Amino acid sequence: MMRTFTKEWVGLGIAALALTACGSDDPLGGGSEEDGSAAEGTLVVGSQQYYSNTIVAELYAQVLEDAGYDVEREFEIGQREVYMPELEAGEIDVFPEYTGNLLQYLDGDSEASTSEEVEAELETALPEGLTVLAPAEATDQDSYTVTAEFAEENGLESIADLAELEDLTIVSNSEFETRPYGPQGASEVYGAEISLLAVEDSGGQLTLNALLDGEAEIANIYTADPAIEENDLVVLEDPEELILPQNLFPLVSENVDEQAQTLLEELSAALTQEELLELNARSVDEQASAEEVASAWLQEQGLVE
Repeated sequence: MMRTFTKEWVGLGIAALALTACGSDDPLGGGSEEDGSAAEGTLVVGSQQYYSNTIVAELYAQVLEDAGYDVEREFEIGQREVYMPELEAGEIDVFPEYTGNLLQYLDGDSEASTSEEVEAELETALPEGLTVLAPAEATDQDSYTVTAEFAEENGLESIADLAELEDLTIVSNSEFETRPYGPQGASEVYGAEISLLAVEDSGGQLTLNALLDGEAEIANIYTADPAIEENDLVVLEDPEELILPQNLFPLVSENVDEQAQTLLEELSAALTQEELLELNARSVDEQASAEEVASAWLQEQGLVE
């Protein structure tokens, strides 16, 4: 039997189609080649539980949204032990990562030391389905950082100088204990004997307070943190390259198409060390949200319309 439609049903159908197509030339919501919008599906952008990493993740999310991609945010997840399984399972599509640290997580026996060596080995060490996009100039290194007073009193310039001191404590996240550049690495490479004071704020204010209050002689404060300059702290040199280069880069799943990859790499090309420090300073000094900081920077760089 032939089905007939009243004018009211036809009108409702047209209205529903118009709503579905809002913001896209494709009534199915998948975008089109003409407007350059995203393919079907939502890209999930994740971040570590660290304000600087969350800002970069927000940069990724906003530049993708500006190009028409549907984006879901899954921020402040935690450390690699938590988020890497999600990436491997395809539950997260884009993540701000750090070259040296990720390589050591994937291949603890790697002997890479230069940025080029780290990037080359990282590509082969990655699980299937994940891709390393071009890294930014910006780095955010783990560090052995001390106060200026402690450095002057003990003649400290590098991590090697710590071998002359006793009863040393470094404040950092608990994961630092098992990292290749943690206390065991400092002992094996430099002969420095250091115990860990675990503070779970990823080099944040509690870590800084523990250093300034004398609870620990050393702190693992990430090198793009404006607190280093503001508090006249000294990042000890690392002549034996215990800590590998840690350039920021987008780690992406196979759901991220070529257009999205290009957008993310253009963003990375603009992210210099100076720019990362400025982003972090805005977050700390102005108490601005990651969304506000990212939006202002992307506008300044001309990366969004």
